Amino acid sequence: MDRRHFLNLSIAAAAATLAQPVLAGGHGRVAAFKKKNSYAVGGRAEIAKKGDGYVINLLDDFTFAGAPDPKIALGKNGYDKSTLMGLLKSNKGASSYEVPAGINPDDYNEVWIWCEQYNVPLAVAQF
Repeated sequence: MDRRHFLNLSIAAAAATLAQPVLAGGHGRVAAFKKKNSYAVGGRAEIAKKGDGYVINLLDDFTFAGAPDPKIALGKNGYDKSTLMGLLKSNKGASSYEVPAGINPDDYNEVWIWCEQYNVPLAVAQF
């Protein structure tokens, strides 16, 4: 293979790579959290395929100042209680939550941190 042919193949491969959607570790859709009300939050959430199901990953950069009863759920232009995945495991750093069986995350465009006790939004990551 001559140098010119190799260069053309390299450019084509780079262009194809850049045309792909940006994924965290190549696993799924990623979005940054935005606070709701006055709750301080930062970092990103990822919806990823895992085996036969899906998980919500809060990435290493996740931070949350805290609130009572924070839970993880999905939403489509608003919180959907039927998708609750349990209490927030940590206020800082990476954690993972299994999406309940029968729920297809492709049907949703948000990951919520929700205070179930007071029924108020704490943060949302919109995809």
